[in-house]
Amino acid sequence: MDGHQRAAGADGSVMQLMHSVYSLGLVRARGYWRIWAFGALLMTLAACSPDPEPVAGIPADRAPGRWDLTAIYADEAAYEADARRLAEDQTRFADSCAGQMTQARRLADCLAQYAGLMERVSRLAGYAQLRYDEDTTNTEALARKQQAEALQAAVEETTSFLEPEILDLGVDRIRSMMRSNDILSGAYRRFLDERLRLAAHTLPAAEERLLAMTAALGETPANIYVALTNADMPWPTITLHDGRTLRLDQTGYQRGRQFADRGDRERVFQAFWNAFSGYEQTLGVALYGQLQRDRMLARARRYDSSLAASLDRDGIPLAVYETLIEEAEKGLPTLHRYLRLRARLMGVEQLKAYDLYAPVTQASPQFTLGEAEQAVVAATAPLGADYVQALTHGLNMSWMDSESRPGKRSGAYMMGSIYGVHPYVMMHFNGDFDSMSTLAHEWGHAMHSHLANRHQNFLNAQYAIFLAEVASTVNERLLIDHLLEQAGSDDERLFILNEALESLRGTFFRQAMFAAFERDVHGRLANGEALTGADFSRLYLALVRRYLGHDEGVVDIAPAYGIEWAYIPHFYYNFYVYQYATSIAAANLLADQVNTGERAAQQRYLALLRAGGADNPYRLLKDAGVDLATPAPYRSLIRRMDRLLDEMEAIVARRGL
Repeated sequence: MDGHQRAAGADGSVMQLMHSVYSLGLVRARGYWRIWAFGALLMTLAACSPDPEPVAGIPADRAPGRWDLTAIYADEAAYEADARRLAEDQTRFADSCAGQMTQARRLADCLAQYAGLMERVSRLAGYAQLRYDEDTTNTEALARKQQAEALQAAVEETTSFLEPEILDLGVDRIRSMMRSNDILSGAYRRFLDERLRLAAHTLPAAEERLLAMTAALGETPANIYVALTNADMPWPTITLHDGRTLRLDQTGYQRGRQFADRGDRERVFQAFWNAFSGYEQTLGVALYGQLQRDRMLARARRYDSSLAASLDRDGIPLAVYETLIEEAEKGLPTLHRYLRLRARLMGVEQLKAYDLYAPVTQASPQFTLGEAEQAVVAATAPLGADYVQALTHGLNMSWMDSESRPGKRSGAYMMGSIYGVHPYVMMHFNGDFDSMSTLAHEWGHAMHSHLANRHQNFLNAQYAIFLAEVASTVNERLLIDHLLEQAGSDDERLFILNEALESLRGTFFRQAMFAAFERDVHGRLANGEALTGADFSRLYLALVRRYLGHDEGVVDIAPAYGIEWAYIPHFYYNFYVYQYATSIAAANLLADQVNTGERAAQQRYLALLRAGGADNPYRLLKDAGVDLATPAPYRSLIRRMDRLLDEMEAIVARRGL
C-alpha cells in the first residue's frame, strides 16, 4: 500500500482517481452540537481530552513542524545518482532474467532482483512525491516527480515479462520448484501463490497485451467525469441571509452544508444539486460507460460478475460484501434512532437532507500539537508498551509534516512504501478535534506500515486496501474511548459521543449504502438493462430514502437529492467503498478485544500489523479474531452505537430536552 489519504469513507468531494503513490479517500464531514451552556461549554470543551500529566518524551507545547527527508536521500545529488543507476539496472535485469527462469535457483535470484527494483522505484517515487507535496508551486520538485513517474513506468514495462513467463512454467512445475527451494517457499511464497491463484484469470500473452492496449481507453469514463465536475460545470453563486455570497463549487458546498443558518443550508442544497441535475444525462452516460468497462474486463478474465472480479483481486469472499449490506440494513433502526435524536437536539420536528451536516454547536475543543500527540499516545496504551514506544519515537523523530503553509498539498495521508526507512505522515494540524482525530488515524496507518516493514520483506510488507483502514480506525476508536474516560462533564461527553456517532453514520451506514448502490447498478447492467442518468437518480433516491427513513418520517428526502450519485467519485473505483464500512466494523471488534486487557487479544492484533501483506487479507483478519463474512462484527458495531445512544439520550433527558 503506497499511501493513505485521511479517510473515513467516500463523502463525495471530487478528486482525481487512483494516482501515483496515493490511495485516495475523503475526509469525513462532522456535525457539531449546539451550545448547551453558552460560555461555560466553551470553557469545558477546551479541556476535554488530553491527560493532565504529559506523556514522557512529548512536550505539551510542541508546535507543528516539518518532516526530515534526509533519511531517504541525503541530498538531491544522491537522488539523481540513484535514479541513473536504476535506469541502468532495469535493463540488466531484463537481459539476465527474460527467458532464463526455468530453474528454481535462477527464479529465486530473478525475484530477488525484481523485488530490489520495485523497492528502489518506490523509494525514488516516494521521495519525489514527498518533496513536491511540501510545496506544489516548486517547479523543480514537479519536474523531479514527473521524472520519477516516467522511470516508474519504464521499470514496470521492462519487468512486464516476469509474471507471464512464471505462469508459462505451469502450476505443477512452479509448485515443484517451490518445494525444492527454501527461498521460493519462504520469502516469495506469497508472491507466487497469488500468481497461481489468479492464473485461471490470466490470459495468453497476446490477449494480455491487447487488454493492456485498451487500458487508457478504459479510463475515458472516469476522465470525462473528472473533467466535467472539476473544470467544465458552471457553479452557481448564492446570496446568504446576511448578504454574503458563496460560490458553490465542491469546496463551497462542503462549507455551506455546515452553515448554522437553516435557510442558508437549504439554499446551498437547492442550488448545488440543481447544478448537478443540469448534467444528469451526461453524467449518466459517463457512469454507464464505467459499468460497461468493468463488465468487459470481468468477462474477459472469465469472472461471473464485476463484483466477483473486484473482490478476487485480494481474495475476498463474496459473503463479506453480501453480509455487510444485509447487516447494515438490519441495523437501520439504530441509525434512525440517532437521526431522530439529532432532530430533537437541533430543535426541528423532522430532519431534511440539508440538516445532516448541520452544526449543533459552534464550539470545538482546541489543542496544541503536543497535547494532541499526548492524547493519541495515551489512547493507544492498550496496544502495549512496544507499540507506544515506537509511536512516541516516530512522533519525536520528524516523520511528520504537520504545519500549514502556502503551496503545501492539501489533505492528510501516510506514505509507508519507502521500505527500509520509515513511514511519513502529512497533515495540516490546526488545533481542533478533527486534527486530533486525523493525527490518530494517520499514525495508525504509519504504525501498521512501520511494523510490517520491520517484519516482512518488501513484497510481503505491502498490504491490501481491505486491511489499510483497519489499523487507522482502531486508533480513532481508542482515542474516543480515552477521551470519554477523561471527560469530566456532560458537555464534554456530548461532544465526544456525537463525534463517535457521526463517524458510525458516515463511515458505516453511508458507505454500506454506496456499496448497495454499486451492487444494484452493476447487477442491472449484467441483466441487460440500459441505464440513463434519470435511472441512476431514481434508483439512488429510493435507496437513500430507505437508509435515512424517509417513509418512517425520520428524514425528509426531496426528489432533487436523487442526483447525489453523480457527486460520488468512488463509483468509478469499481467496488471500493465497501472497504470503509468493513474496516470500521473490524476495527470496532478489534478495539473491543484489546480493551479487555487480555494479552492474547493484544498479540493477535499486533501480529496482524506485523504481517503486512504476507497472507490473504481476509484470512489475516480472521486470524486476528474478526470474520467479516459473518454477522458478528457488524452486530457488535450496531450494539456499540446503541450504547452510545443510550448515554447521549440519558444526558439529554437530564437536561429536560
